[in-house]
Amino acid sequence: MKFTFQNTTKVYFGDEELENLAPELLNLGKKVLLVYGGGSIKKNGLYDKIISNLKNSGIETFELSGVEPNPRHTTVNKGVKICRENNISAILAVGGGSTIDCSKGISATVFSKTDNVWDLVEGKYPIEKTLPIVTVLTLSATGSEMDCGSVLSNMELNIKSGLIHENIRPKVSFEDPKITYSVNEYQTASGSADIMSHIFDVAYLSKQKQMEMLVNIQEEVLRTVIKYTPIALENPSDYEARANLMWASSWALNDFMYCGVMQSPILHAIEHELSAFYDITHGHGLAILTPNYLRYIINDETAPVIYRLGVNCLNVKSGLEAKEGAKLTADALAKLYFETFRLPSRLSDLGIDDSKFEVMAHNCCNGLFGQGKLSALATLEERDVVEILKMSL
Repeated sequence: MKFTFQNTTKVYFGDEELENLAPELLNLGKKVLLVYGGGSIKKNGLYDKIISNLKNSGIETFELSGVEPNPRHTTVNKGVKICRENNISAILAVGGGSTIDCSKGISATVFSKTDNVWDLVEGKYPIEKTLPIVTVLTLSATGSEMDCGSVLSNMELNIKSGLIHENIRPKVSFEDPKITYSVNEYQTASGSADIMSHIFDVAYLSKQKQMEMLVNIQEEVLRTVIKYTPIALENPSDYEARANLMWASSWALNDFMYCGVMQSPILHAIEHELSAFYDITHGHGLAILTPNYLRYIINDETAPVIYRLGVNCLNVKSGLEAKEGAKLTADALAKLYFETFRLPSRLSDLGIDDSKFEVMAHNCCNGLFGQGKLSALATLEERDVVEILKMSL
C-alpha cells in the first residue's frame, strides 16, 4: 500500500523534562484544563509538582478529575462544559491512555455543534477545530500519547467505540520513566499486554503484505516488552526497564509501524465488548483472549504466521511442523501472560459468565471493525467469537 506518514507530536523523554511543561503550555495560552483519573497523581506527588509549576508560570488551571479506566462519554461531556464556560486554551492530560483518550474526546467536541461527544462517535457531526492537547504519561500501555485515536465508553448503550482524527493527536507529550515507578504490578503487566496486542494487530493478524524492515522492528519492540516487563515487575524502580516499556508504548501505536498496512484489530473488537459490559482492564482482557484466539484460528494458512511469532519472540523451537509450532506459540504466549506477567488467566476470574456472549459477538461483528464478520488473518463470524469467548472462560 501507498502511505503518507507524519507524526507531529513533540516528545520530551527522560528525568526532569517536566521543567519544559509550562513553557510549552504558554505557547498555547494561559488557561488549561487539567484532566486526570482516580487520584494516584496526588499520592505520588506529581499533582503538586505540576500545579506548582503552572501557578508559578501564571497559568490558570481548571480541573476534571475521576476519569474512568474505560473513559465514559459523560465524563468527556463534563470536560467540554468546563472548557466552554472558562475559555480554555489547552488540555493537559496527566495519566495513561484512558485520561488521554478522554482529553481527545473533549478536544474534538469543544468547538462542535453538540454538547455530546457521542454525536461525534456516531458521525453526526464532523471533527474540525479542536483544542490542543499536552500529555504527561503515567502508564506505559496504549500509545495514546502519540497517536490520533481515542476510545470511549457509553455505558448506557454498552458500547465502546471511538474517534480517529489527526487534529486530536497530542501536540506535546512528556515521558518520564520515573513517574511510572509507582504503577502497580497488575497495571504494569496489563499495560505490557496492551502494547504487544497493538503490534500483533499489524505484524501477524493482518493478511496484507508489508515491508520486512517494519516487521523486524515490530518484533524487536515485542522482544523489548517481553524482556523488560518481568524486570519492572520485580523491581518497579528499575529506570532502564521503565524507560524501555514507556518508549515501546509510544512506538507501538504512533503510525510508524503501520506504514503501508492497515491494523486488523479483531481482538480489540472482541475485548471492547467485554469492557463495555463488564468495565474490565483492557490490556488484561486482551491477554486472556489472545492465546485462545490463536489456538482457534490455526490452519494451514495461519500456522506459519503464528509460528513466526513463537520462533522470533517467544523462544519456540524452530524447524517444527507449522501447526505444531503455532500451538506451542499460543502456549508460550499464555505462559508469558499468566505465569511471567502473573495475570489471572480466565474471564471467570473477572466475574464474567457466558450470559452476554451472543450479544457481544453480534455487536463486535457489526460494529466499528466489522461488517457482519471480522476479517483479518482469519475471518470470524458471530459463532466463532462466541467460541473464543467460551474458550476464555
